[in-house]
Amino acid sequence: MSLDLYGIRNCDTMKKARTWLDANAVAYNFHDYKVEGADAALLAAWCKALGWEVVLNRAGTTFRALPEADRTDLDAARATTLMLAQPSMIKRPILSGTTPSGAPVLLAGFKPDIYAALLLNG
Repeated sequence: MSLDLYGIRNCDTMKKARTWLDANAVAYNFHDYKVEGADAALLAAWCKALGWEVVLNRAGTTFRALPEADRTDLDAARATTLMLAQPSMIKRPILSGTTPSGAPVLLAGFKPDIYAALLLNG
């Protein structure tokens, strides 16, 4: 199993995901956007696989602080540009890699029951 967890260290949801992974002895590599930035190729792949609407964190303060003109009439290209410029607008966490059975996994957000089904039973 090989997993990468992407997000921001001080995000509450990230803390919950990391705590869950650690408590369940699930190994992962952590990529902090504040330290490492966001990778354009990975972001494009996530948007293609999950849809940019899922990857864009519209609920966060960074997105809500944008001028109205930047928040309306979004499309994949505009949303991707915003997320690359301000990685805090990427849904957190993004979990990418393979399950214990070798199946690919790509999840946006943290739901303990889904993590358990894929990482402990899958």
